[in-house]
Amino acid sequence: MERPRLLILGAGGHGRAVLELLRDAGFPPPLGVLDDGPASPGLPGVPHLGPLSRMAALRAEGAAAAHVALGHNATRRRLGEALLALGYALPALRHPSAIVAGTATLGAGSVAMPRSVAGAAARLGAHSILNTGAILEHDAVIGPGCHIAPGAVLGGGVRLGAEVLVGILAGIRPGTAVGDGATIALGAAVVGDVPAGATVSGVPAREKA
Repeated sequence: MERPRLLILGAGGHGRAVLELLRDAGFPPPLGVLDDGPASPGLPGVPHLGPLSRMAALRAEGAAAAHVALGHNATRRRLGEALLALGYALPALRHPSAIVAGTATLGAGSVAMPRSVAGAAARLGAHSILNTGAILEHDAVIGPGCHIAPGAVLGGGVRLGAEVLVGILAGIRPGTAVGDGATIALGAAVVGDVPAGATVSGVPAREKA
């Protein structure tokens, strides 16, 4: 199947990581990058096509596929949904070293970074990031706009709501539910359900006052 030339939204650190993934995965050079940073240098070797507001005009000019390479969960989800509404295709991206089970699913605009793992029947939601070395065990269900940071491990049957951030090297016990917009701090060990909007940290993880 022919890989499309993508319009990239975001020229920061995550944008550079996505650019490397595209090259490693054999995608053609991106169509260009959009970024709102007034002094943004763009991405190496990729045409800088202006601010994010140009995505509608570029769609009208024939751009057909895109990826939102921004780290902020709510912004990435909002822009991804706007791209879909404009008629862009948002293919799920996976690095060649990522391990994705045959029964796992990657949602529109999601990305599985190097050495990440999505186990049997795991579901990574639309516009979500499974970052370097992160693991979703069997039957884990991840909502839209989430970020599973490098080295984090989610046990079997874990359920995350929308726009959850799971910090670097955090672990979540099998069967745990985490509500929309929650934050799991770096290195936290989550052994019980986490309510929506909460921030938890520590071993075992507890909600901040």
